[in-house]
Amino acid sequence: MSDTGADERYARVIAEISARGVETDIDPTTERVRELMDLLGEPQRGYRVIHLTGTNGKTSTARMVDALLRERQLRVGRYTSPHLRTMRERIVIDGEPISERRFVEAWEDIRPYVEMVDAGSDVRLSFFEVLTAMAYAVFADTPVDVAVVEVGMGGTWDATNVVDADVAVVTPISVDHAEFLGDTVDAIAEEKSGIIKPGSIAVLAQQPLPAAEVLLRRAAEVGARVAREGLEFGVAHRDLAVGGQQVVLKGLRGAYENLFLPLFGAHQAANAAVAVAAVEAFAAPGEGDDRLDPDLVAAALAATTSPGRLEVVRTSPTVLVDAAHNPAGMAATAAAVDTDFGFTRLVGVLAVMADKDVEGILEPLEPLLDEVVVTRNSSPRSLAPEELRAAAAAVFGPDRVHAEPRLDDAIVTALALAEESGEPSGAGVLITGSVVTAGDAAHLIKGE
Repeated sequence: MSDTGADERYARVIAEISARGVETDIDPTTERVRELMDLLGEPQRGYRVIHLTGTNGKTSTARMVDALLRERQLRVGRYTSPHLRTMRERIVIDGEPISERRFVEAWEDIRPYVEMVDAGSDVRLSFFEVLTAMAYAVFADTPVDVAVVEVGMGGTWDATNVVDADVAVVTPISVDHAEFLGDTVDAIAEEKSGIIKPGSIAVLAQQPLPAAEVLLRRAAEVGARVAREGLEFGVAHRDLAVGGQQVVLKGLRGAYENLFLPLFGAHQAANAAVAVAAVEAFAAPGEGDDRLDPDLVAAALAATTSPGRLEVVRTSPTVLVDAAHNPAGMAATAAAVDTDFGFTRLVGVLAVMADKDVEGILEPLEPLLDEVVVTRNSSPRSLAPEELRAAAAAVFGPDRVHAEPRLDDAIVTALALAEESGEPSGAGVLITGSVVTAGDAAHLIKGE
């Protein structure tokens, strides 16, 4: 097949999958995806699993877990969402997204079975359910030793929750997707706790007390062991460093010192502690109680990347791209920028989804940004710039708020505003508000 033919085939498959409904439009259930897994021969049973849920930090933590496992010479599949630029980013083998050819083959392999499930149901399998099945099938066909799986939303009724994971990781929980998961932290924790299975080990990041109570109760009910950040493991020390931070982690089996993490923010140090604890918990019983090889931990964390998470995409002035899209995530981003960067002038570019807590996203940025340029991203769900401008004016005051109809124009405007200080080395631009915004901006600036 010609390259043109292969490109067209890939584009056609992307269009077919994208045309399927999203999970938020249908009743939450795992019945459809379980039926599909049965028809496929239950590929998700062919490897061990580390399953991650939470509100913020899931993808970064999953990438660190992946890197740590690969340093231990394991073959790793990783399934995360959403993607920044290409759908293939969601299905990763040994640190690399699967190829366009393999993506097409994976869809064509499962499509007859997808159509069988569709025919027997009033509701077609969703976009996310199909991608989850593709990932589980690819991991079985590779085959991988372990799959690192991030939930799409929630836990109990998430399509990924047809696995019985060895380790269930819960990153920090806060209110997001309230219309689907509940509007209180304990209600959301109840839904997310569904990934904790009998006989598993639950690795819990620091949580608000109501969430912690729910998670601990679930672990007790199913007989899961628990490891808690701040008690059994955590960040012992953290210093700023060029290009990231230097950390000392307390693991489940001992300390890991002099670790360089090329990511910014105290929240990323905490994610690293969670990732190390998850891999320690995952280690096979026959491997003894000694800590992981410190050199392997150091190498894995030093090589970790997390695109779209306070990612520096340009210098002089510095341009940061960040995928924060809820109040808790934006608070962590704002704190990291404040402590880890020495900007004398910082301009924001903001595009958010219309269904988000816009005021809650804006408020952590008010003390941080000198001015803000509001715009829209490429998603049809993006809030209109004029609506976002009105919301931003109420938080920042109208004199600090500018609006542009397109993201590329907003970036140009923000760069000009940042450079008004006359000190490019101290000026910066922060582009944030959504995963889509981060992906669009990285594409525009880096050409990816």
